[in-house]
Amino acid sequence: MEQKILLDEGSGGRASQRLINTIFLNAFDNSILARMDDAAALPQIDGPMAMSTDSYTVSPLFFPGASIGSLAVNGTVNDVSMLGAKPLYITCGFILEEGLPLATLQRVVEDMVTAAAESGVKIVTGDTKVVPSGACDKMFINTTGLGQIFMNPAPSGHAARPGDAVLVSGAVGDHGIAVFTARENLSFASSVKSDCAPLADLVAKVASAAPTVHVLRDPTRGGLATTLNEIAEQSGICVELNEESLPVHAEVADACSFLGLDPLYLANEGKCICILPAEYADAVLQAMRAHPRGREAAIIGRVTDAQPGKVILHTAIGGSRFLGMLEGAQLPRIC
Repeated sequence: MEQKILLDEGSGGRASQRLINTIFLNAFDNSILARMDDAAALPQIDGPMAMSTDSYTVSPLFFPGASIGSLAVNGTVNDVSMLGAKPLYITCGFILEEGLPLATLQRVVEDMVTAAAESGVKIVTGDTKVVPSGACDKMFINTTGLGQIFMNPAPSGHAARPGDAVLVSGAVGDHGIAVFTARENLSFASSVKSDCAPLADLVAKVASAAPTVHVLRDPTRGGLATTLNEIAEQSGICVELNEESLPVHAEVADACSFLGLDPLYLANEGKCICILPAEYADAVLQAMRAHPRGREAAIIGRVTDAQPGKVILHTAIGGSRFLGMLEGAQLPRIC
């Protein structure tokens, strides 16, 4: 008989301890977690730190190229990395629905172990709650990440300046299409896989190629266009993009055309935006392209003072239009 999660396993008693010991402790094994204290006692970190928290409710739990487990680790690792930091530690909290197959939880945890090992981070503390059937959709995961900032000054959404170049580390929209096609069982775009991946090593390559980087940001929910609007508002500048320079895989473009979606507003989980002084753009572009996560990197635009707080797209046919911030959710439950 298939084993399933029971309400007792969220009670804090022996059933909870059995679940923790058999599923989590064996998988996330490290000396900090093994102490089983109510909090993690961490070694001293010299210098400034970066911290980020996020919650993951993606549906379905498994999709081409990734799962909620790898997404939870990589998403938090990337948020910390975007502040010019080396990710070190992660916490994780699970909300599990009563009746969830134990094998599903095991598979998610295995994906988290693989992602954490690739990023070089330790999962050092966490929590598990079980709610009655119907009170949540299978599984939600909350994570918090902590890292050591090594870039000085640290990149910030407030730091873009006129004259800067705008780069993206690869093709956009893959994650959004991969999750949506898995959710709706759309076979015509089944070859698209999520780009879910850690970016810490890529950020280190960027930092080694340029003495200063003004902005790093991963364009997740809301996609490239929404993230650039956020940066434009934070910095009080205008971002001007060249449509012909934007990398989009043909399969994603075809799926978007069929579904009436815009790839510039689709979520990404393994790409970053880099904004920096134009004189360093070519060096950073080459550094990105030399890394497996950045082979399709491109210079996609520039920062100006033409329309502060706005993003302008210069189209392939010679026109221009504003790219506004996404209103509502183009695709819900995407991360």
